[in-house]
Parts: sequence; structure tokens; C-alpha cells
Amino acid sequence: MGKLILFIGGARSGKSTFAEALAAKLSRDVTYIATAQALDDEMADRIRVHRSARPAAWPTLEIPLNLGPTLLNQPPASPVVLLDCITLLVSNTLLATACSSENPPQEPILTAVQSEIRSLLEAISASAATWLLVTNEVGSGVVPAYPLGRAYRDGLGWANQRIASVADEIYYLVAGRALPLHKLGKDLEEFLSNTGS
Repeated sequence: MGKLILFIGGARSGKSTFAEALAAKLSRDVTYIATAQALDDEMADRIRVHRSARPAAWPTLEIPLNLGPTLLNQPPASPVVLLDCITLLVSNTLLATACSSENPPQEPILTAVQSEIRSLLEAISASAATWLLVTNEVGSGVVPAYPLGRAYRDGLGWANQRIASVADEIYYLVAGRALPLHKLGKDLEEFLSNTGS
């Protein structure tokens, strides 16, 4: 396995900017993986802006679903891979699983999210590249008032924890400042071994 670096934070916190700057510093050969889908005009405009801001030499793979299996079948050849973002990958998975139901059962949604993230981590583990993953922290606000919103929050929270558990470096972005969580924080195992009697 190469290296896995996770960038996490709220909306407009600087996650993508930091990840793209690091990718450009690490290599001129960067593969960019986009999970966004242009489902409306506003999102199409956002995708265009993001695309125009990236170096033209970076090949872009647009993979909104089944990311892990796709990458296992056709791994990127670049030494650096930037995936933006896990947030939309989870949202795409949730919507594909929930279909049109207003109150879908949460278990199939969470199972689908877990499968998507496990296969993605399997693809990363099989790669020698440095992977930069961008994701949002959505668990700091109010509890969503509807079941689909709660399933999304829970699924993304699980995904973020799972990715962080194997990441070499984790940066939490706030107001354009990056905090190195891998230096500041403890995982559960380390926490339990250093606390209590």
C-alpha cells in the first residue's frame, strides 16, 4: 500500500484547496477522481468551475458509484491520486439504494455505504500511489429531521471513521487552516490504553 491522506472539514473550509495544492507539490502526474454528478444546472456550474481550476494535465475519472470495483479493475497509473469527494460518493450510494422511497429502511443504505467504502479501501490498499481523499464532517450540526437525512449523516460518519482508521495522515480544515489530527488525536484503542486504571 502507498500512503493515504484524509482531508476533512465543513463546507468551504479549504479541504479541496489544500488537497489539490499537496497533490501538485507531490507530483506533476496526478489522477483526479470526481464523484460529483451534474444533476442540475447549479451542480453542473460547480463542476465546471472545479474542472477549470485544476491543472489541465491531470486526467479526470468521473466515477459516482461502484468506485472500489472500478479502481480494482482499472487502477490509476499516476503516483498521486486525488479523490474529491467521499461526501458525494456516500450521497450517490444512499440515493441509488433508497430509490424513490421517502422513508427507506436505514439498514440497506448503511450496508451499501459500508460495501462501497470497504471496496474503495481495498483498491487503495492494492495501490502503490499516494491517495488524497476529501470528505465533509456533517455530524456537528443538528440531528436531521427526516430518516433519509439521518441515514446520510450516519453513513458518512461511519465512512469517515473507517477511512481515518487506516489513514497515514488526517487534516481537519477550519476557515482555511489545517489541523493535523493524526498528531493531535487518539483512536479508540490508544485512548483506552492510556486512560482509566
